[in-house]
Amino acid sequence: MKVLITGAAGFIGNNLALRLLERGDEVIGIDNLNDYYDPALKEARLARVADNPGFTDVRIDLENRDGMAEVFKKHKPNRVVNLAAQAGVRYSLENPNSYIDTNVVGFMNILEGCRYNDVEHLVYASSSSVYGSNTKMPFSVHDNVDHPVSIYAATKKANELMAHTYSHLYRLPTTGLRFFTVYGPWGRPDMALFLFTRKILAGEPIDVFNYGKHRRDFTYIDDIVEGVIRTLDHVAQPNPDWSGDHPDSASSTAPYALYNIGNNEPVELMHYIEVLEDCLGKKAEKNMLPLQAGDVPATYADVQDLIRDVDYKPDMSVEQGIANFVAWYRDYYKV
Repeated sequence: MKVLITGAAGFIGNNLALRLLERGDEVIGIDNLNDYYDPALKEARLARVADNPGFTDVRIDLENRDGMAEVFKKHKPNRVVNLAAQAGVRYSLENPNSYIDTNVVGFMNILEGCRYNDVEHLVYASSSSVYGSNTKMPFSVHDNVDHPVSIYAATKKANELMAHTYSHLYRLPTTGLRFFTVYGPWGRPDMALFLFTRKILAGEPIDVFNYGKHRRDFTYIDDIVEGVIRTLDHVAQPNPDWSGDHPDSASSTAPYALYNIGNNEPVELMHYIEVLEDCLGKKAEKNMLPLQAGDVPATYADVQDLIRDVDYKPDMSVEQGIANFVAWYRDYYKV
């Protein structure tokens, strides 16, 4: 297949590009290499795929409507995976407009590109953040998610609604993936594991929000990528049993689907930190802080639909996943 990946220099996008190239797919990788975090890390990720003859590197902003239309027209991808986004819950409190530009306007350009170029399947990153104020655990794709608590979460919910509209109007198969706290080698420097590792090694205190009582369904990068590939290969289909009298939010009369990709095993933040301390051989000095605005106290993924439809369940333990990250971090930063 020829697969267009947005966010190809990003954490998930780059690992996905590697896997697809390894199995013989052609990859058109889009990224703008913005400076939300260290562009040098993004360049280093791209260097892992740059020499592969099946990889095409395209530098463009998603919100560039004419430019994106030209990319689709020129490359004619069979399938599209949209992973580019303005990420981060906390940053959305400071710069909400950037989330609208990339996550809403940019996603609209992706949908239009798919519509006019006969794309077989669009898979796009949603987020566990869409569950917002929900407290029923585990979070199910069949639950209502109308109470986001950050503009980031609201843009991801908007993506799901926009995708459904295109699935309904133009029969474009779309699959939304709600990722749960992704971590691992080549990860994002703004995420807790990266921040904690850097500060602990530097002897600096770490900020521990919600007094360490956060529970997160930490999901290892390789498990996320496997889930993306399996759902990409499983083109969304209409649900013949769908009824407007009892609407199911995870399916439709249109070719539309939603899945959680999470480890299905929440871990308390303090345990996560203890595992990291063990791997680093160094204790952290902790600033214990209250729950921050826009954050939720717990996430927990129900992955029954993922198991049913693509026979897959993430299973990497945080002990092994964090050990893998620390080994990569020490090697990459020579510490």
